[in-house]
Amino acid sequence: MALLSLQRNLPVPSVQELASEPLDAVPSRYLRDDVDDPVSNPCNPFLQIPTVDMSKLLDAESQAEELHKLYSVCRDWGAFQVVNHGVADELVKSMKEKSRDFFYFPLQEKKRYAQKEGSVEGYGQTFVNSEEQKLDWSDMLFINALPYEDRKYNFWPDRPQGFREALDRYSGEVKRLALSLLGFMAKGLGLEAHEFSKDFEDGLYHVRMNYYPHCPQPQQVVGMAAHADITGITVLLEFDETQGLQIRKDGYWVPVKTLSGAFLVIVGNIGTVMSNGIYQSAQHRVVVNSLKERLTIVTFCYPHKEAIIEPVHNLINPENPALFKTLGHAEYFDLFFSRNSYSGEPWFIDTLKIDA
Repeated sequence: MALLSLQRNLPVPSVQELASEPLDAVPSRYLRDDVDDPVSNPCNPFLQIPTVDMSKLLDAESQAEELHKLYSVCRDWGAFQVVNHGVADELVKSMKEKSRDFFYFPLQEKKRYAQKEGSVEGYGQTFVNSEEQKLDWSDMLFINALPYEDRKYNFWPDRPQGFREALDRYSGEVKRLALSLLGFMAKGLGLEAHEFSKDFEDGLYHVRMNYYPHCPQPQQVVGMAAHADITGITVLLEFDETQGLQIRKDGYWVPVKTLSGAFLVIVGNIGTVMSNGIYQSAQHRVVVNSLKERLTIVTFCYPHKEAIIEPVHNLINPENPALFKTLGHAEYFDLFFSRNSYSGEPWFIDTLKIDA
């Protein structure tokens, strides 16, 4: 059963086109009555997304201290910014430029890559399965980047020139970074690196480019509803200083202030299961801006299709029993889509617990 083709995905209007027209108010289908105002306290350093330095993880002298930091932020936040990650600046710049160029094409050009029935791959929106469903204030291009045999090049834009080549290089570099981070996340738990990373060597890497237009009623819509990812980890690249992503921490929505050149890494539900609940999958959402657009590139990192999703065996003993069920890859995603669990309560991770 193909991942991310387990439910209907209905076509909806382009939000970018909608926002390009003068709007006094947004259509009712985008209005949310359940959106609470974001809470932030910039004077409190605790409410800042932590930073992990990859160069310190790779250095024998500084590794132990940085490993402890990585362990702590995965346990307490489920999200962190990673700096000195080794992905070339010129590749990041190229990927940003070509993604932005794609969204600036006329709508008919973008529709050449429109989603098909029963799949989220392509240009459109994510998880739209009913005509009554509230919609996010965003458009996206979703591509299965790795493994190579999963690629459907009819969804890979051939314009702007060099887009496919940039995405090919970028997805490979993000995979390299993800495998390294997963290995260090395992070491932070006292495990061997491969105990986390091995199932991701031939894993699934899906890239989603997001476009969030400006909105005349930003307090009444969401760019993306509150949710936790179903990945092992998610690697996010911000385009500029326009804030929008928020992480839930201790009852607050904490705005992510992106560091120049950094990636944001979010622990997903599979990461929580593998760590037997020690690492937390971060609840997050996206708010929009009344004046500025916002663009991001998100890479979802999943284990390979034959992987068993369960706590790592070396974390389990009589004093620390397994907290989560053992599920096959297809079974895990069937359960997710059957619950329509992309957003809202109960959080999907709770359904994976043995006593659920």
